[in-house]
Amino acid sequence: MTYYVDRAGLKVAVVLADFVENQALTGVGIAAGALWDGLSKVLADFAPRNRALLAKREELQAQIDAWHAARVGKPHDAAAYQAFLTEIGYLVPEPTPFDIGTTNVDPEVATMAGPQLVVPALNDRFVLNAANARWGSLYDALYGTDALVGVPPAKAGGYDEARGAAVIAAAKAFLDEAVPLSHGSWADVSDPDKNGIPAPRDPSQYVGKRDSALGHSRLLRHNGLHIEIVFNSVHPIGATDPAGIADVILESALTSIVDLEDSVAAVDADDKVAAYTNWLGLMRGDLTASFQKGGKTMTRALEGDREWVDGTTFKLSGRSLLFVRNVGHLMTNPAVLLPDGSEAPEGILDALFTSLCALHDLKGLGTLRNSRAGSIYIVKPKMHGPGECAFTNDLFDAVEDILTLPRHTIKVGVMDEERRTSANLAACIHAVRDRIVFINTGFLDRTGDEMHTSMRAGAMVRKGEMKKSDWITAYEARNVQIGLACGLSGKAQIGKGMWAAPDMMADMMAQKVGHPMSGANTAWVPSPTAATLHAMHYHKVDVFARRAELASAPTPGLDKLLTIPLAHGVNWSEAEIREELENNAQGILGYVVRWIDQGIGCSKVPDIHDIGLMEDRATLRISSQHIANWLLHGICTAEQVDAAFAAMAQKVDAQNAGDPLYQPLTPDSIAYQAARALVFEGVTQPSGYTEPLLHKFRAQVKAG
Repeated sequence: MTYYVDRAGLKVAVVLADFVENQALTGVGIAAGALWDGLSKVLADFAPRNRALLAKREELQAQIDAWHAARVGKPHDAAAYQAFLTEIGYLVPEPTPFDIGTTNVDPEVATMAGPQLVVPALNDRFVLNAANARWGSLYDALYGTDALVGVPPAKAGGYDEARGAAVIAAAKAFLDEAVPLSHGSWADVSDPDKNGIPAPRDPSQYVGKRDSALGHSRLLRHNGLHIEIVFNSVHPIGATDPAGIADVILESALTSIVDLEDSVAAVDADDKVAAYTNWLGLMRGDLTASFQKGGKTMTRALEGDREWVDGTTFKLSGRSLLFVRNVGHLMTNPAVLLPDGSEAPEGILDALFTSLCALHDLKGLGTLRNSRAGSIYIVKPKMHGPGECAFTNDLFDAVEDILTLPRHTIKVGVMDEERRTSANLAACIHAVRDRIVFINTGFLDRTGDEMHTSMRAGAMVRKGEMKKSDWITAYEARNVQIGLACGLSGKAQIGKGMWAAPDMMADMMAQKVGHPMSGANTAWVPSPTAATLHAMHYHKVDVFARRAELASAPTPGLDKLLTIPLAHGVNWSEAEIREELENNAQGILGYVVRWIDQGIGCSKVPDIHDIGLMEDRATLRISSQHIANWLLHGICTAEQVDAAFAAMAQKVDAQNAGDPLYQPLTPDSIAYQAARALVFEGVTQPSGYTEPLLHKFRAQVKAG
């Protein structure tokens, strides 16, 4: 039961009103009445505009559905298709060439290149881990993962000296590449207490030092990223190393995104306030989390800044620069009710309340600082085209007015993850050109929207074949080239998507170097350890030099981007159909059962081969839309789908047997019903999104 209080003609959940008035507003110099009046006026203006944008999505989708339905059995005519999309306003004219005008951007976003973490806002421990992932031990990352190809795993029962030696050798080989010595190799360094700490060949790479009775550190810089080499001959590792090196610390996750969207299950006021509370704690610098480890209670807090000496004392941030990802335009939330009793658009609430929390950082009310440039960084996902980007720009203007902030204090990251945004990316950037700090490809949601937009065009290729499609190659390349053409380099991030397998670091190291090679100055990783390993790629590739090489490369046109990934003339065997259905059904059930029953929006979920993959709503969108597409076009029957769900429910039950909170999947369980609904109602879900059904069924569980 949600209880409400009246505020400026709105019904505000008591828990939200209490958080805002007694925590978020404390010390920021804004009266509660002024804030609620501002929200009321913004909702009166923007809620109808929000609904109109969603109606436009549905209108365009209906027109596209009808276009495909009228051409069943006919060859696809790419030219006619583009002409049609232009006629209905799905494609808009390209803006004249321009450069973005964003100012007051922190260097982690504008002029540096490195990994980015995404973390669910509801988990305080995970949030702190991500914020503290700015610096990571290369020794630990190499020792504890499979990143060292050909080196056996560590033996049980303590420190494995053979593996430790391989780690040290690999770290020194990395140093030889990133910060080579004037003579010899880092492997040749010995007895620094007697012979002195070696200096890099390039004196400009030396940044500073920290000396103490416990050891000596030297801070070096390469490709804009810092490397700390810790010399300590009494340390257990340093004592066995001729060079006395106890560790190599890499500047790792330059930025992290605290997520209120795809990775969380937030369906009501209590959930939203829990997320806002963690974000406020980050902005004040006082967030802590207690947990049990090894039979002891541990408390985690934010890392302080790191001090160095180079003539004078100077500081580097000990934490990632933090973004917050608001929800998109689709969902509403019962935390605030409009005068007519309907729920307020959740994205509008997020815009105001996450910015209000960030005021504590801008005004220096806490002990630590996030943005030294005086900006608030909000990632806005799932926008469809430039009209929706313009809406966000206007909304942020209005929030700045309520909070009495200078124009464009609130920066925006545009997720390029919906087809209409991809096809009109330059126009989308233009709509937010004075506040944009981020564009990022999101292959997973982009694939879900690809399937839903062209749902009636025909049967899609198998899910595993999507990455080989022409549209994905064009999509990834266009994102970088258009970003560079619009002047993002040196002012904003151009990003790439997630590596989803946190236990497969060797594969990540082999493949993810392609992201900096593409000219992207950030890419998503699933853990702090992965951030430290991925940081090595940004030492291997000078992203800004790479951009200079890419500047003259042609931007792929719309022909390939709008190529629909249809399975022309393919006749799958019954075994292949069953395999595809079971693969999708297992992924759906494995994710949905945690979302619905336990409120877990993102976790490492075993796939059908028992490989742990980081799953969120974007992966769910693909799997549910894929089965819905095959059902629509008669590739499979409802009976086959239900058989796949029944078989995979048993597998998911077995995979979760060790979880004391797990509830088995049965046809009568709410989680099982939610999974089926996502498929059997998938064609009619707005843009193929999973949120409406997930929220509906999760609310049932929370209601008892």
